[in-house]
Amino acid sequence: MGKPVNIYSAKTQLSALVDRAAAGEEIVIAKAGKPRARLGPLPTGPKTTRHPGAWKGRLWMASDFDAPLPDEILKRFSGGGE
Repeated sequence: MGKPVNIYSAKTQLSALVDRAAAGEEIVIAKAGKPRARLGPLPTGPKTTRHPGAWKGRLWMASDFDAPLPDEILKRFSGGGE
């Protein structure tokens, strides 16, 4: 990782920075000298193929999975109770 690029410079050099990142370089963009964002290459490896039903027989879900939660638990989600 090289020296951070100031956000103003990054705006004026965006196209060149994107090309560098696409080539594999990691670029840190800073604002007021503090790192704020990282620009890097997207993964180029093979995409995984989805297979519907691949988890069939390996997953169990309770019959009441989508039943309403008890009032006691709902109160905790809304900030009431300890």
